[in-house]
Amino acid sequence: MTDSAALAAQANLKRIRTRHFQSAKENGIKITGLTSYDQLTAGIFDDAGIDFLLVGDSAGNNVYGYETTLPVSIDDLIPLARAVAGAVSRAFVVADMPFGSYESGPDEALHTAFRFMKETGAHAVKLEGGVRSAEQIRRIVSAGIPLMAHIGFTPQSEHGLGGHVIQGRGDGIEQLLADAHAVEDAGAFAVVLEMVPADAAARVTEELSIPTIGVGAGPHVDGQLLVWTDWAGLTKGRIPKFVRQYANLRQTLADAVSEFRGDVAGGAYPGPEHSYQD
Repeated sequence: MTDSAALAAQANLKRIRTRHFQSAKENGIKITGLTSYDQLTAGIFDDAGIDFLLVGDSAGNNVYGYETTLPVSIDDLIPLARAVAGAVSRAFVVADMPFGSYESGPDEALHTAFRFMKETGAHAVKLEGGVRSAEQIRRIVSAGIPLMAHIGFTPQSEHGLGGHVIQGRGDGIEQLLADAHAVEDAGAFAVVLEMVPADAAARVTEELSIPTIGVGAGPHVDGQLLVWTDWAGLTKGRIPKFVRQYANLRQTLADAVSEFRGDVAGGAYPGPEHSYQD
């Protein structure tokens, strides 16, 4: 199959499965992912052809108003994951396992994964950590649950890492590679590389047989993932260097609110066409 034919076949899939992630890597087809936390955005992104949606613990910042992702609980994410999974027909839905829900060991990790799979309809789970999380990954995968790994900068460990610090620089490449091979060996079907130098990400991508998904990891990975509120221009304040904003919805909504307030104040809304008649 030619690359163009493979791309067309991938685009027309009725449902993305884990095997399609592997097929995409083998055929050089770039994988696309966005976060989503509700059925409205999930349905829009699904209709537009996104490959996967992550119900991320970034909901802590973007839904619940927390300063970090650390306070997010399983019970915070389950309703969001259920809404997203129920809204899609094609996209692959991954549920994030929050801080404190898997670190104690494989048994806790499996229990958390069971909850997400049984209560949400998600298709896979994601957790952070490489070598340190390998046994948790192995236990979850052995139970038949697909798992996406996450290495490099891991937001749940931001305090231990000293803040938002790029990972994999200099000698750090050896730990990054060790983490990457550990999650592949444990059975992850894909791995997120966050905030790592492009050259380091390229080396990981070359060495692994599973797809790499970049979040600030340069162009030489198998796919890209962004937080949708950053990507769409809704986020206020500092935007990460690696984010390209494809829309400015914050300004669009602010302009619409101003127009609405003006119409109400001036009597233009509601007009006859918006009013019921006897």
